[in-house]
Amino acid sequence: MVNEVRYAQVKHGLGSYQHMRRMVLAVLIMVMFAALLFGQSVFPPDTPVHETIEMVGVVLIFLGIVGRLWSTLYIGGRKSSEVVTGGPYSITRNPLYLFSTLAAAGVGAQIGSIASTIGFGALCAGAFYIVILREEKFLKEVLGAPYQAYLAKVPRFFPKLSLYQEGDTASFKPRLLRTTLLDGLVFLLALPAFELIDGAQQSGILPVLFRFP
Repeated sequence: MVNEVRYAQVKHGLGSYQHMRRMVLAVLIMVMFAALLFGQSVFPPDTPVHETIEMVGVVLIFLGIVGRLWSTLYIGGRKSSEVVTGGPYSITRNPLYLFSTLAAAGVGAQIGSIASTIGFGALCAGAFYIVILREEKFLKEVLGAPYQAYLAKVPRFFPKLSLYQEGDTASFKPRLLRTTLLDGLVFLLALPAFELIDGAQQSGILPVLFRFP
């Protein structure tokens, strides 16, 4: 009975952090959308620099989505029950946040601006950093010494590729993968959305209030 109560408390605690992560993503997406709605790159559309930045952004978005799915295959709902150290979790403690940051930078790149690409990635990383610190405090209490050892070995955010180990994936859970995929597809909506915004700005329907270098 005690174990069941403890499990429920742990599940509830981790669920609150997962909810916080989704809220952070939602707020960031709204901020990005607002910025791109009235902002424009100093590099005109259809120029090589503008199109190159956009294409780099598309690659970052796809890397972010694929990376999030890869991370989910390993974590599989085990985050609060054991220390997962294989695959992406062998090189960074927070691959889901890392790949979300890459995707956010890709969204920023859809304006064709270097500054918005870096800025949106940095904004996302900064917001997630706060969530990460609270999550780590929670997991230290839940997982104890094994998690402490993991903290000492694996970097918090920026990956250390030399540490890579294949490890074991979690049992396949279609629901978790589907949820992660649907969350990631939000980033893909940036592609058609900002093409429409760009067209509206070019035609004068939307005002351009500021420009990004």
